[in-house]
Parts: sequence; C-alpha cells; structure tokens
Amino acid sequence: MLAFGCSAVRAQGTVPDKELVVATKEAPPFAMKQQDGSWGGISIDLWKRIADGAHLRFRLVETQSVQDLIDGVAKGTFDAGVAAVTVTAARARGVDFTQPFYNTGLGIAVPVNESPWVSIGRALLSFGFFQAVGLLLGFALAVGFLIWLFERRKTEHFSGGAKGLGSSFWWSTIAMTQAGAAANAPATLPGRIVATGWMIASVIAIAVFTAGITSTLTRRELQGAVHGFNDLRSVRVGAVTNSATADYLTRQQLSFRAFPDTQSGLSATSRGEIDAFVHDKPLLTWVVRNDFSTSIRVVDTSFSSERYAIVLPKGSALRPMLDLATLDQIESDWWQRTLFQTLGNARSP
Repeated sequence: MLAFGCSAVRAQGTVPDKELVVATKEAPPFAMKQQDGSWGGISIDLWKRIADGAHLRFRLVETQSVQDLIDGVAKGTFDAGVAAVTVTAARARGVDFTQPFYNTGLGIAVPVNESPWVSIGRALLSFGFFQAVGLLLGFALAVGFLIWLFERRKTEHFSGGAKGLGSSFWWSTIAMTQAGAAANAPATLPGRIVATGWMIASVIAIAVFTAGITSTLTRRELQGAVHGFNDLRSVRVGAVTNSATADYLTRQQLSFRAFPDTQSGLSATSRGEIDAFVHDKPLLTWVVRNDFSTSIRVVDTSFSSERYAIVLPKGSALRPMLDLATLDQIESDWWQRTLFQTLGNARSP
C-alpha cells in the first residue's frame, strides 16, 4: 500500500526530487542525538522508515527549540520537522501537520522526599484546614449564642449584653475542647440540653477533624504534596517556556515558573526550588528515569491530550504521501514493538 501510494504521488510530480531539509530537536526518547552526531529515537526511526519507503533523500538539521523548528518550517527554511511536536490550534495556523503518530498527555514530576515539617506546614496552611477550623468555630459561636439566649436572665455569669455574650462564646469554645466545661456551666434546663448536645457533637467533630488532618499528613508523606492536576494550584509549578504545556497551564489560569528546557526544570525540582514540573509525560518519564531517578518521581496520573505529528509547510506536496505512510507505519507490528521496547507500553495512551 505504501509503495503504491508513493508511486502514485511521484507519478503526479508532486514529490520534489531534491534533498529534503528536515528539522529536529532533542526530545528523548523521540529524538536523540548520539555521540557520533547521528540521530535516533521513536520519531526519527519513524521518519527514516517512511523516507526509505518513499525513496526520499534528506538531511537532519538540529534546532534549539520546538518554536525554532515550527518557525523554520513555516518560513520554508525546512521542508519538514520531526521530533516530539504537539499539534495545537495556534501552530496549525502557521504550518500543516500529518496524521498524528502518538497520543499522550501531560505528566507531573515531583520530589521523591518531602520534609515532614514541610508536609505539616502545607497541611496546616491549606484551604481545607482553614475551612474546617472556620466551620468548628462557627458552630461554637452558634451554640454560645443559644446558651446566652437561655441563660442571660437566670444565670449571673451569662447575664448582660456583650459581656454575657462573650462569656457564652468562651464557654462554648472551652466545652468543644472538653477542657474545664464544668466551670460556669449553664443552669437552666434548655441551656443544659443545648450544652449536652454540643459536648457530644464536639467530641465527634474533633475526632473527625483529627482523623482528617492525620490522613492528609499520611497521604502527603506517602504520595507527596501533589498527586493530581488540582493540587498544582497550591504549589510552585514549573514548565518549559513557549511549549504546549505552558499554553495549557496559561489557559487553565495556573501560574508557573518558565524554564528553557526539561533538564533545567527538573534540576530546580530536585533542589526544592519548585514543587512540581509539568511536561509531556513520556518525555518527562524518560528524563527522570535516566537522570533523576533518585530524587524525582513522576506522578501516576496524566491530564490534557497531546498528539505528536510531523510538521510540514502550508500546502506541502509531501502531505498526502506522508499521511498515508504515517498511518501505515503506526498500524504495523514494528511500531508496536518500538513503543514497547522504548516506553514499556505497546500502544500510545
């Protein structure tokens, strides 16, 4: 099928009979530069198989960033771009993309070990903690107000306006902590009924509150402060500048610190300068596994949707042939073996 498609396209004179200039950028394991200057990786191997099948002559040219690759293809400096380039609407306005050859999502890298005191501090300063404390204090004030209504005319300690109301609030708070509630207790039957109910309810509330805090600290110790996208809003986040990840975080109104590349972002994560680094998950997993395995781990979850494709200039005559060739390759047994041997999974997510 591939040979027939390429022959048909060549017969129409749409494939240029010249050496193609193909841009790439290091993005292990999709595009990797070897010590001898040659290139390999999932994307590069895919391009080489397509080029061999279509008898295309080409040379690879390295760019410093994905944006440089995109700009060069858009200007016609390069005939194609092959690496780990995500298809986005903004990019599609300036260049064309072939059929996607890999589907993935964004991943999160976090430090392996977090100080227990840092975990405790984050738990105590979290919105959930303040919400729970506010709820308990709100109940205490409501009970104190009821006690004051029942006792203000019959119990001297709770009599008067602001002074009696303040005493009621204070007694309600003491009763909630189960410390010294017998002193200056309500004397009327309605007041004692409210006080009894409040002391029983407060025992349960304090137990639930304590269990929640303990559970949060335990989870942070075992899993870290970040184990999903929503946790990114309460920590220091990093991402590669001018990347699809940065665009996604911006759309989500999530602030982040920009880094020039993955290595620098992960280095900052390992030093504790940021709490989480977000990037394409397969690229993130590869770099962490090879360079930061003792200090950083990748969270199991992933989010968003990323599709990698070959980049072409607008209206490129290569696109019909490359679309068909790409589909032919990713449906082959070779592609499944390549993904399994490189990434450990036989299919893209």
